[in-house]
Amino acid sequence: MDFRSLQLFTHLASSLHFGKTAQAMYVSASTLTRAIQRLEEECGAVLFVRDNRKVALTHAGQKLLDFSQQVLTQWQTLHTELQHDSLTLRGKLSLFCSVTASQSHLPGLLQRFRQQHPGVDIRLLTGDPARAIDSVKQKQCDVSIAIHTSNFPTDLAFSRLDNIPLILIAPKEWRLTQIEHIDWRKHPVIMPEQGPTRHSVYQWFTEHAIRPNVYASVGGNEAIVSMVSFGCGIGFVPEVVVQHSTMASQVSQINVPDIMPYTLGLCCLQTRRNEPLIDALLQLELN
Repeated sequence: MDFRSLQLFTHLASSLHFGKTAQAMYVSASTLTRAIQRLEEECGAVLFVRDNRKVALTHAGQKLLDFSQQVLTQWQTLHTELQHDSLTLRGKLSLFCSVTASQSHLPGLLQRFRQQHPGVDIRLLTGDPARAIDSVKQKQCDVSIAIHTSNFPTDLAFSRLDNIPLILIAPKEWRLTQIEHIDWRKHPVIMPEQGPTRHSVYQWFTEHAIRPNVYASVGGNEAIVSMVSFGCGIGFVPEVVVQHSTMASQVSQINVPDIMPYTLGLCCLQTRRNEPLIDALLQLELN
């Protein structure tokens, strides 16, 4: 007994017409007849009473119909579940981001991703945002949360997440609240060692013909906030870094309206953009 024979039998039990069932199920009348005969042999009972004018279901046929409908329904449910399982993403995905991004943007992103793809394990790596691009290019991670710049590598794919303003921060006790209060020859500046903040800030200095009094260069935006809060100088940082810093109350924020905001997003190698796990993460933000 096979599913196809049960399908033919079930349809015939409904139509009670060999010709109609053969046509509807795309089989010849002889093939349908043989299938019913095999079922009757396997069951050891007559399933249909047939004469030249009508076809009727026997008592044994009604019992087989009840069984057949139950089995076919269970098979359809199982088939649907198996198809769904075959489409369910599974595997591991490594993601690099800064400590700040892990607090500001990552929780919501991962919550939505986990809801849609619970079978994927996420391995999180955190560090200086200046390492985000190199981490992907050197294959230390699959995807990173990075900042898009004018010289963004062409061999990387990028999917936007958010725009992040840059602000100037100063020690609270210095009572600096406006950009006009800054004496760039007097007030020391804390600069990042590398990364897009350094590029953007120096470009801003050039546009305003400012030669900054650089006190120190440090790794990471969080380190800049720390040094500014300790009174070592002033510094430019992404606004979101200050919002998630435990030292936010110890610094003053100064708006700099003519410095371009960051474009924050997910990046990966172009050659890996269409891999199922990576595509699922990037498509999550595109929708």
